[in-house]
Amino acid sequence: MQTHSSSVVAVKAARALEDLRDREFASVEDFERDLERNSSALRRANPSHASLVTTQRAIVSMVEDADAGTVEEATAALDAAVDKVVEQVETAKRRAAENAMDFVADGATIMTHDYSSTVLEAIERAVSDGRYLTVYVTEARPRYLGRKTARALAEMDRVDAHLVVDGACGHYLSECDRVFIGMDCIVDDTLYNRVGTFPLAATANQTDVPVTVVGSSAKLVGEGFRFENDFRSPSEVLREPAEGFSVENPAYDATPTDLLDSVVTDEGVREF
Repeated sequence: MQTHSSSVVAVKAARALEDLRDREFASVEDFERDLERNSSALRRANPSHASLVTTQRAIVSMVEDADAGTVEEATAALDAAVDKVVEQVETAKRRAAENAMDFVADGATIMTHDYSSTVLEAIERAVSDGRYLTVYVTEARPRYLGRKTARALAEMDRVDAHLVVDGACGHYLSECDRVFIGMDCIVDDTLYNRVGTFPLAATANQTDVPVTVVGSSAKLVGEGFRFENDFRSPSEVLREPAEGFSVENPAYDATPTDLLDSVVTDEGVREF
């Protein structure tokens, strides 16, 4: 969760449930009970991770709905459920990236934040289509996942990649045609994403640079889902002991959707 995009986390968590195939169970009830226990543990790892929560719930529901008569049938149902969920995640990501290509014009200069595999796929598709792009990437302190994005962009032909510190976004936004970022989730009228997204979107709004968010429609959640931030170790920010002050390290921030120009998902485009 600290070093990968949300879709990758959802897929890895789904595949992790396949380890249950190697265990012995006395009954279908025991198997389903263990499945729910393990899935619940994965969900509790980050209850605000929309993709993780929805995919885990879907897998458990599909296995229970299969109404297996034997442990072997239940195991087969788990295999089928995991494969289906993984395919849905990867298909949604691919379609969202395809839809986002309309926002990546040839010769454009864009700015992105953190690391989004969907954003990277959209850019890769655009340059494979023959477009040339200039991309500014913020570091995304304190985990510096923007560096991972910059390295990925540097391997793409037709991309002129630049890594900048988070605080320099306002300096370079005047050169940009669009801000292009991923999302952890959108709950009602709030985008939750890696910390640093809010100041970037607010600055872009002030400088009249449109902000486009891209991701799976499964990340658009509403009633019944409550986002809770993750506050991580101060050692990520400061290696030496903090004497006389505290170190705050929130993983995500909240961006009002009225700062966004558009949200692109596998289901289409929503404009604000």
